[in-house]
Amino acid sequence: MTAEILTLFVFILAIFVGFEVISKVPSMLHTPLMSGTNAIHGIILFGGILVLADATTGLQQVLGFVAVVFGSANVFGGFMVTDRMLQMFKKKK
Repeated sequence: MTAEILTLFVFILAIFVGFEVISKVPSMLHTPLMSGTNAIHGIILFGGILVLADATTGLQQVLGFVAVVFGSANVFGGFMVTDRMLQMFKKKK
């Protein structure tokens, strides 16, 4: 029980710290920040696939599948947003 409460506490603390850090980033740095987080999410997606490959129960397989789907959507959507942001800086013909 104590481990679950500690995990929940760390998760909530990470939400607040993440929000504070991201809200202080100037708009000019959002594109490089987005590219970096996309690379990290790619690693997380790979880890999710490895965990899913080792799942033994039905619940683990369902949760692993959902994690891989959400991770994939985050990676591909992030790259699409980054590309659109970079298009804004290109000179028009």
